[in-house]
Amino acid sequence: MVIGFAILAVQSAPSHPAVILVEAEAFTERGGWVVDSQFMDQMGSPFLLAHGLGRPVSDAATQVLVRAAGDYRVWVRTRDWVAPWGAPGAPGRFQVVVNGEPLGTTFGTEGAEWHWQDGGTVALPNGLTRITLHDLTGFEGRCDAIVFSADPSFVPPPEPAELAAFREAHGGVSHTVREGGHFDLVVVGGGIAGMCASLVAARHGLTVALVQDRPVLGGNNSSEVRVWLGGETGLEPYPRIGDVVRELEPKQRAQPGPAEYYEDDRRLALVGSEPNIRLLLNYRANRVRTDAGRIRFVTAQHTITGERVRLNGKWFADCTGDGTIGYLAGADYEITLQGHMGPSDMWSIADTGAPSPFPRCPWAFDLTSRPIPPKLGEWFWESGFDRDPIAEAERIRDNNLRAMYGAWDALKNVRGEYPTYRLEWAAYVAGKRESRRLMGDIVLTQEDILSNRAFVDAAVPATWMIDLHLPDPRYAQGFEGDEFISEARYTRYTPPYWVPYRCLYSRNIANLFMAGRDISVTHEALGAVRVQRTCGMMGEVVGMAASLCRKHRTSPRGVFEAHLSELQELMRRGGAGPAPR
Repeated sequence: MVIGFAILAVQSAPSHPAVILVEAEAFTERGGWVVDSQFMDQMGSPFLLAHGLGRPVSDAATQVLVRAAGDYRVWVRTRDWVAPWGAPGAPGRFQVVVNGEPLGTTFGTEGAEWHWQDGGTVALPNGLTRITLHDLTGFEGRCDAIVFSADPSFVPPPEPAELAAFREAHGGVSHTVREGGHFDLVVVGGGIAGMCASLVAARHGLTVALVQDRPVLGGNNSSEVRVWLGGETGLEPYPRIGDVVRELEPKQRAQPGPAEYYEDDRRLALVGSEPNIRLLLNYRANRVRTDAGRIRFVTAQHTITGERVRLNGKWFADCTGDGTIGYLAGADYEITLQGHMGPSDMWSIADTGAPSPFPRCPWAFDLTSRPIPPKLGEWFWESGFDRDPIAEAERIRDNNLRAMYGAWDALKNVRGEYPTYRLEWAAYVAGKRESRRLMGDIVLTQEDILSNRAFVDAAVPATWMIDLHLPDPRYAQGFEGDEFISEARYTRYTPPYWVPYRCLYSRNIANLFMAGRDISVTHEALGAVRVQRTCGMMGEVVGMAASLCRKHRTSPRGVFEAHLSELQELMRRGGAGPAPR
């Protein structure tokens, strides 16, 4: 049954006709809970997060249809998010309220991993029943799904594959995949790189699908993450490379800065005004079909409704940052698991003008007698250096939050500083720096940059120093493995360094481009090319190259082999306007 955009109670599995599944995203009234979809590749679904910065968020609610009155056993998929550290206190506590009556169980109090917590038994009347999530703490409580079962012996499946089938059988994910259309270019990832690739390709006459798994565009430079743009544009011999980056650039620069500085609405309007672009917000591309070394289509799942859509394309651009599409397609890739750069979850404080208390946080990092950097919530609040940036992404994000809460607890409650300040904002969407890198015909190295090695297909200027982050030893003692403050280690060269076009397409998936931090470079070289203006210029070049792929019915590699001079001419003209006729 569907009410509005929410998939609610379904009793469709013959073996369990009285099982009601309520997905977290089915809560049509979300109150202060946010839909956290950034870990869908590992979990298979988004979850609701009580991101209250120490103030309980308002209730989320929905209605489910009960077809047969009776006693139902309740299971809630959740976890104690600080349990991986053995920390006390279970800060993410919440209640499930059924028709105005809270269940006897408090949830989010057990289990280091996601699991089904037993909620006891509740009597449900026939008809619509109101289900409410009531946050108790404001400290990152999380709920993935709720199951009501008339069979007291039924336990929802815990394993990912079985759980995915269970969700589909009970309506959490659509049974069918809707045809979303055929496109010249399918771009996955709506950060600066993906927007630039889409806009340039569309202005050159290609039909484009732009798939973004968030409600806003901009990626790390959106109001959700708030990382400012780095790198220089407008450089010879291709000064017009960067025109589209400048179109997208916010007028004001701050890090993190207020939400309005990031101009989410203007970017949505700019992309939405391009008639050749179909924008799919809140869709996570999580399946890829390949044939003979080419991608045929991607399947994307809506993070709110569970709807699935198939997008067919002639060419594809992986602008996900994590190299997700390339990985799913079987593209060659590399990943640095030890000593890589981690994500940041930046945060800011504000003066309320009056005493502003904050709860003690015994479950957070204990920084009561530890040094705390004088600049709060900036880029160097970073962790996950030796953890898998894909498989352990949620733990890494949570590590950043424990550091933030521990620092604020120590400053306010132990040292008596900032008496009238409160936590104003914190990113729950991680600002990532490094994960998978998809391999192209050239794998750019640090030695290439330092020696100023010239490539015939020079295409994108890198001007940022080779900037690699590792744990800052001044703050690391006692937190080994969970360090949360980084230091930048610079290797300088004479900029600009021109990244070759052959780093922007896959060496073994014939119709796959990439733009952003997942291009074909080594870990060290990534330190120079990963900043967002540079990534945006990669997207511009990909959009131009895609137009030549269509014009000449060729591959990304074929553009280099047979049409490089034509690509260079497009690069001289820039991508801000339509292609010349």
